[in-house]
Amino acid sequence: MSRFKVGVIGAGGIVARLHLPDLARNDNFEVTLVSGRKKHRLEHLCSAFDIPRYATDYEAVVADDSIDGIIIGTPHPLHVPWGLKALAAGKHVLMQKPLTGDMEEANAFVEAVEATDRTALCMPHYGNDVYTLRKVCKSGAIGRISGARFRTSHGGPEIYYAEIRDIFGEKDDDLWFFDAKRASVGALFDMGVYSVSQCVGILGTMMNVTAVVTTFDKPTELEDNATLVMETAEGGVVSCETSWCDPARTGEYSIHGTAGKLTKPGRDGAAVTMWTPTSYTRESAPLKLTPVELNEGVGGLHQHWLDCIREGKQPPLENAWTARHITEIMLAGLEAGRTGRRIELATTAESPV
Repeated sequence: MSRFKVGVIGAGGIVARLHLPDLARNDNFEVTLVSGRKKHRLEHLCSAFDIPRYATDYEAVVADDSIDGIIIGTPHPLHVPWGLKALAAGKHVLMQKPLTGDMEEANAFVEAVEATDRTALCMPHYGNDVYTLRKVCKSGAIGRISGARFRTSHGGPEIYYAEIRDIFGEKDDDLWFFDAKRASVGALFDMGVYSVSQCVGILGTMMNVTAVVTTFDKPTELEDNATLVMETAEGGVVSCETSWCDPARTGEYSIHGTAGKLTKPGRDGAAVTMWTPTSYTRESAPLKLTPVELNEGVGGLHQHWLDCIREGKQPPLENAWTARHITEIMLAGLEAGRTGRRIELATTAESPV
């Protein structure tokens, strides 16, 4: 079978650290063209990953008839415009997170996906834990889900970009994440997208959002600290936390049900642990701790994209509909943080999430 030819729009850190290294390890792919604003970055990527061509014009990637699929790795305000152009040109699309910070763009992207036979995978990519725990929760193994807490946070874009400067041999900072005019949204869309995505991936549709959103420490008008509280379709109450003010880094969650709970990280080295009571009438009775075998999943990010393309389908979870719902949740979180109101979501329990 011939190799799947990939073009890349955007020559930033995520492309250099995630996409190109993973594609280089997979013999099913051939990256033939990478585009970006900075020539020295393009030259570095072409040399490091044996890419034959580069362009400083994104249109060159969209217009290349030899390319099968396009990875959109631009800053997020440019994701949907170039994703729409790629789909219109008949390309399969892999969209870097977050999809967008604009609800009209999210709706337009869903409409474009529904009007094409091209596959669009929208990051974040779900690991085996999300696929497995989605099944575990649906099975009733920990009863009805009454609550959950998800948190993803780190020390901020300036720490991330220090490593990107090292990769490209740069001295200057281009911290567009802090610029409200260029980024439009802050930590909630940058890091909170992971906690919200995990929450939706495991628990499904959210019905409403309340939030506290602040600018706590960073030199920006945008949010650098946020906690969303949401209601699930079944009436459970869940929270999603994020921050750019957590240099010790956090990636964890717990899911609580009427018959037990799940925690990640797990206990005693387990990736995930299920906790169940040995008695439902004696509070002092010990809990039973069981490591959860993460035996569901779809493999790595790029291979999953290609598998869906070859099967002629959209990804089961990392799809445009889920990305739209995640966008809706985060925008509602910003509105709730500004107004102090609970925001009802348009997505219904019957929506394809």
